[in-house]
Amino acid sequence: MKSALPLLSLLLASIVLSQADSVLQPNDVLAICGDSITQQKIYSVDMEDYLLMCQQVPGLRVAQFGWGGAQLGLFQLTQIKSDVLPFKPTVVTTCYGMNDGQYAPMNDNTGKYYRLNLTASINKLKAGGMRQMVIGSAGCVDTKAFKRISPVVYNQTLDDLRGIAQDLAQKNGLVFADLHTPMMDVMAKAQAAYGKDYVFIGGDGIHPGPAGHLVMAYAFLKSLGCDGAIGTISVDLAGNQATGTPGQKVVSFANGTVTLESTRYPFCFQGDPDKPANTTASVLKFFPFNDDLNRYVLVVKGLKTAKAKVTWGKETKEYAAADLEKGVNLAADFLANPFSDQFAKVDAAVQAQQAVETTLAQQFLHNLDNLKAMIPEEAAALDNIAAAGMKKDADLFAAAQTLVIPVQHTIKIEPES
Repeated sequence: MKSALPLLSLLLASIVLSQADSVLQPNDVLAICGDSITQQKIYSVDMEDYLLMCQQVPGLRVAQFGWGGAQLGLFQLTQIKSDVLPFKPTVVTTCYGMNDGQYAPMNDNTGKYYRLNLTASINKLKAGGMRQMVIGSAGCVDTKAFKRISPVVYNQTLDDLRGIAQDLAQKNGLVFADLHTPMMDVMAKAQAAYGKDYVFIGGDGIHPGPAGHLVMAYAFLKSLGCDGAIGTISVDLAGNQATGTPGQKVVSFANGTVTLESTRYPFCFQGDPDKPANTTASVLKFFPFNDDLNRYVLVVKGLKTAKAKVTWGKETKEYAAADLEKGVNLAADFLANPFSDQFAKVDAAVQAQQAVETTLAQQFLHNLDNLKAMIPEEAAALDNIAAAGMKKDADLFAAAQTLVIPVQHTIKIEPES
């Protein structure tokens, strides 16, 4: 028997929201900025996937600006002006601190310069037209794999920097996303469940795999105000009718089978939820991603038997009638579902887009002013190349959007005694 909805909200206390409503507005440009962890293009792809397929914002554009080895000092001194502002972002997320902590115990200078550089970053982004900012803390290092210094000591350094980021967000009227606390919590739970040798982060203890990045994406999406209501399909067996919320169009309903055409997708995962691999599915049991951000709900009323089988795609699950009447979250119970294939196609297109952004920002836009100074007679030509690169990136984003097509699928409900 599966758990019923409304599901108990298990919101992590570490996710601090500065507002109840969505930060994102129609036609916003969201810039996802950070160090090499952002440049891995995993949590940033998860975020863009979610905003394209699960909770769409009309006219939204998303781009990532990760840079290996970056600290806030480099970001505010050079990268904001050259890399980020050409995209004219209205909302910016930042994820710095891993390198700013210097891989050492916390000291006064570390805290001082982190505060100064984060303040300078806020001011420069605001001057460049940013409307809102989500200041993300650094995540954590792996308690098993991190070897530079004691992981306990360095996680305390990262927690101290987290406190500075939260303080500056509050003082500047911005949004704070605590990545450190939920990642520490999920890591502890995963290691307790999977054994002492389970590595939650990655081989170097710094750069997460898909599991850790999903927790990061969760923290940012929650802080952006995403509400997780993907869709609800309501079936009245006694009245022989079915309805869907916006994005879930009922094409037909007969004999307990509802055919839908959906333009809002549930978030889809990779891996086995019961195996201790570094996959998105393997950590779902340790934090409430599906409860908070991924509710694709089936409600069935008028069932005259004690239970029923529900078939969605290639899988069938059994539910108690009482649970179906309250609502069950299909996205949590059917990890492989009719959306999985198309979700993967969009995900691949987003990865291709963000890969171009790394090359465009780091190898060309970042050096554009120096190139113009070196060959001023070619300034116009260089501007044309920059414009062509920006257009290529915009075209790739549009290509990913185009792949978010209506998915037709069926849900079959079979009463059982």
